[in-house]
Amino acid sequence: MASLLLAVIYIAFISLGLPDSLLGSAWPTMSRDLAAPLSWAGGISMVIAAGTIVSALLSDRMTLRFGVGKVMLASVATTALALLGFSLAPNYWTLLVVAVPYGLGAGGVDAALNNYVAIHYASRHMSWLHCMWGVGASLGPYVMGFALTRGQGWAWGYRYIAIMQVALTMVLALSLPLWKGRAAAIAGAADGACADGADREHDGVPRNAGDSHAPGKPLKPLGLRQIVAIPGAKPIFVMFFCYCAVESTAGLWASSYMVLHHGLDAKTAASWASLFYVGITIGRALSGFLTMRLRDPAMIRIGQAILLCGIMLLMVPFPGRSMALAGLILIGLGCAPIYPCIIHSTPSYFGVDRSQAIVGVQMASAYVGALAVPPVFGVIADRISTSLYPLFLLAILAIMIVMHELLRRTTRRQGGRGDAAAVAFA
Repeated sequence: MASLLLAVIYIAFISLGLPDSLLGSAWPTMSRDLAAPLSWAGGISMVIAAGTIVSALLSDRMTLRFGVGKVMLASVATTALALLGFSLAPNYWTLLVVAVPYGLGAGGVDAALNNYVAIHYASRHMSWLHCMWGVGASLGPYVMGFALTRGQGWAWGYRYIAIMQVALTMVLALSLPLWKGRAAAIAGAADGACADGADREHDGVPRNAGDSHAPGKPLKPLGLRQIVAIPGAKPIFVMFFCYCAVESTAGLWASSYMVLHHGLDAKTAASWASLFYVGITIGRALSGFLTMRLRDPAMIRIGQAILLCGIMLLMVPFPGRSMALAGLILIGLGCAPIYPCIIHSTPSYFGVDRSQAIVGVQMASAYVGALAVPPVFGVIADRISTSLYPLFLLAILAIMIVMHELLRRTTRRQGGRGDAAAVAFA
């Protein structure tokens, strides 16, 4: 049964990535058909991001009340309906309205699914699942391109993805009996249980995660102030903010940096910039194997070190272009293990009973970082120079590294769950 559910989760991660790249690939055509300026795509993405932040913050309360399986089912169904709404939208303002349930559904899936995998499965699965998200995000533009080249228009591109989401909704409905509840997860952690039979101690997750929840006592959702007050919570939230700020800024501005700083033509720069995402996808596939021997904190540090090397290569003046190409690939490879390993280590640092609340705020922090920081560098590039691109990434990486070490030091000083996690990670 555990293997069957794992297969469903892998499918869900691919499906989660499918819609994420649709707007970017379809917008040149959509903007013309809907008589909307090209710059207005940012408004849609901002509404989607706002919805994901809200649903991520509510994930703890929702999973406690309805269970992970039902939250997943409702979130995917909401996303499917929103994608269908996109395909039927007659104007830009309708897209803004439909973007609200799309964001709410996507955030619910992201927060609930990531925490469930962190609790029940080994670290290698977290890396491979996020690799599957990359596969889905890569397939989305191909689906849209299929619809456009066949003369069906962008609306059918959204409909194809909506149909896939409906199929996933049906699969999730059939799989509801397989999903474990939060109480069962806490009991399993106390017994050293792991859904796939992996040795959690070897994974970097202790068999007893230090959960303070008393058996038989009902779990209560935590408020935002309570979550932020948990020792170690602030550093891990800043880590997430910084990671997504680095990833989104690196991906968005790589092509512009290559054109304006290294003098590449736009087509060549675009193809080179895509290697950043190739590096992330391949890196997460490789990270899954490495986590069989290395624990989550070690994987995070390795990722940060590779990321640092990539940024340094961007700053090498000669031979600039080849070094910059290698730097972009290394930045992608360095990013690969950080995101999944931070999530997977969360139940160990904070306990299974509080991990969903922590993961929800982590997801919100990630969305804020991805939404807010790239435009900040855009202002810097416009008013000063795009040559500051690697220095900007380096500054954010430095904060991320400091926060990771502060997190480990804070949890090591704490009694109970913090010590258990720190000992297991040492």
